[in-house]
Amino acid sequence: MSVEDLPLKEANVLKGHEGGVLAARFNSDGNYILSCGKDRTIRLWNPHRGIHIKTYKSHGREVRDVHVTSDNSKLCSCGGDRQVFYWDVATGRVIRKFRGHDGEVNGVKFNEYSSVVVSAGYDQSLRAWDCRSHSTEPIQVIDTFADSVMSVCLTKTEIIGGSVDGTVRTFDIRIGREISDSLGQPVNCISMSNDGNCILAGCLDSTVRLLDRTTGELLQEYKAHTNKSYKLDCCLTNTDAHVTGGSEDGFVYFWDLVDASVVSKFRAHASVVTSVSYHPKENCMITSSVDGTIRVWKT
Repeated sequence: MSVEDLPLKEANVLKGHEGGVLAARFNSDGNYILSCGKDRTIRLWNPHRGIHIKTYKSHGREVRDVHVTSDNSKLCSCGGDRQVFYWDVATGRVIRKFRGHDGEVNGVKFNEYSSVVVSAGYDQSLRAWDCRSHSTEPIQVIDTFADSVMSVCLTKTEIIGGSVDGTVRTFDIRIGREISDSLGQPVNCISMSNDGNCILAGCLDSTVRLLDRTTGELLQEYKAHTNKSYKLDCCLTNTDAHVTGGSEDGFVYFWDLVDASVVSKFRAHASVVTSVSYHPKENCMITSSVDGTIRVWKT
């Protein structure tokens, strides 16, 4: 994938949130996005037509993260009210509220079968919740972290958490084994490469780090952006050819995966870029910001 193919042209601006947008995510086929933010709402959009479809309101504080099932029927969300919400997308109804975190909840993810939600908390724990059970207790609690857990990724057999304690920890659910990789700097975002071989970790020393999942080896570091105090997303493009991430000065950066050179940077927002999400198939990306907007970028 050449630099010419990168989505650097603004295609749409999505406005509606009353306050900063903390996350914006494509659904699994890339036709829709979900966003959440300071105004305590979650919003569903068609980013390609620039249309706001629905608003989901029930959280009592800011909403920090949102994830939708692969069949688009349910979504989960979390935030400042310490709860994990499980929603019906079509009706906008909250099916269940999972309570148990002892502080704000920073991140949520569904497992592959959409039967379990895993949440990452300020209380230094990862918690797994069974969506099909009526029990309010988590089915698993992982509390070996020494500081706030900011971000979570799931594979078929593993739960991976990134923490302010400077570690990325991988828990193999089948055999109960934990592997800890220390980056020595607070981790505030982790995401998986599309081939599943690497973990990208955004750290608060203004560095994005690439880790080999099998060995824990540090493969590369990506710098030039500013990330010292906000939770910012980073991710790989859908071909794994480039790394992209936001910056606290409103810029978005693209780095070459292999040599870590900045291949492109552009002013995307008037303020901190909180979130980047790459389309699963097309050269299209969305960004969100403290400035209250979500922007859609195409080639």
